[in-house]
Amino acid sequence: MLPTTVPNRLPTEPPLNRYQEDVNSFHIAQKQFDRALAHLPTLQHGLIDFLRSPIRSIALNFPVEMDDGRVQTFAGYRVLHSRIRGPGKGGVRYHPDVTEDEVRALAGWMTWKTALIDVPFGGAKGGVVCDPKTLSQGELRRITRRFIADLGDNIGPHTDIPAPDLYTNQQTMAWIYDTYDGLHPGENNLPVVTGKPMDLGGSYGRGEATARGVLFAAQRLLQRKAVPGLNSVDGARVIVQGFGNAGSIAAKLFHEQGAIIIGASDSQGAILCRDGLDVAAVASCKAEHGAVAHYPQANVITNEELLEAECDILIPAAMENQIHAGNASRIACKLVCEAANGPTTPAADDILRERRIVVLPDILANAGGVCVSYFEWVQNIENEQWDLEEVNGKLLKKMCRAVDAVVDRWQQLGGERKTDLRTAALALAIERVAHVALARGIWP
Repeated sequence: MLPTTVPNRLPTEPPLNRYQEDVNSFHIAQKQFDRALAHLPTLQHGLIDFLRSPIRSIALNFPVEMDDGRVQTFAGYRVLHSRIRGPGKGGVRYHPDVTEDEVRALAGWMTWKTALIDVPFGGAKGGVVCDPKTLSQGELRRITRRFIADLGDNIGPHTDIPAPDLYTNQQTMAWIYDTYDGLHPGENNLPVVTGKPMDLGGSYGRGEATARGVLFAAQRLLQRKAVPGLNSVDGARVIVQGFGNAGSIAAKLFHEQGAIIIGASDSQGAILCRDGLDVAAVASCKAEHGAVAHYPQANVITNEELLEAECDILIPAAMENQIHAGNASRIACKLVCEAANGPTTPAADDILRERRIVVLPDILANAGGVCVSYFEWVQNIENEQWDLEEVNGKLLKKMCRAVDAVVDRWQQLGGERKTDLRTAALALAIERVAHVALARGIWP
């Protein structure tokens, strides 16, 4: 039987949106990197070249037997951007639009994220080109096991440590652990992957860590008076674009702190209610019907309309490039909290800064996930388990310190008159990685 092949989606030309804006994630990451370099004039050019690109990119094509007996070939990637500060760390995503350039960008952003949150990791990322919505549990399990088996010793507890990402979850991480453990008998393999189920060495608080980190970062930023006209989450009107794991939990946590969640969306549509949504009821509706648009006590609108609806805090928690040159002039919030990776393009960053809309960048806002992944890794190595209060307390300290460091650097660079928080955060992160590289020395 001849295999069916899922195309390897390497772009031959930069993908453009209808505003002729380059939305290739790796190109965007490079542009962000260059903007930060303008504030690091003493960084050596050779070191810049080293930090700019990943140290290893693996592209795989592997066959999987499907439920109906067909053999289908899937493309998968694992990119290790940096190990300067420690082993690579980064999620594995399953999505039909995964590309190697996207994974390269995400791995680089993870390097800067781990440096900002100050955990001893580098950056990595992985992905498989597939549509999880059309695959059975058995097919997803076989895809995962074959992908991890083919990666072999390119991942490991002290080499490169996967975690959940888009359309992967605790169950996926359990399969990753079991596959790796079967190939490495007699060792403590629990630290090879984070985001595992509690019974397999997972950490309390990991499932909501990304969203909780977004909340902690937003609260600290507002305490620092960095957002004109907004001083607290309490009473703020919040829109969550993307009601998946991070988005739905963010809505719940912000609501618990007094925020009014007025809008939410998923891939099927969006809802808006100026008087506030019942967050628990929206979550139940999505669980039952598969879409937030089935919630009866709100107006159904498009995702585009939701992004442009007036609010205090906008939380993009879906895909890349959601705020771009075509809609940035109509974004009507005071603060954008990036729960997703790469939701704002460089052109949109410029427009938002000119309009005095503050963007809490992804490499800072959503760093809670990798922070608690680090806590899980430490617990696995030490054969310990921390309680939830300890995990959340440590996360709060890490997020507050990171926000303070970025705001301080932003103010040193001239604040909103001169640059944005993303550029300040990247300058700080690149500087931290460069210092460690120079301290270690170039060998041999």
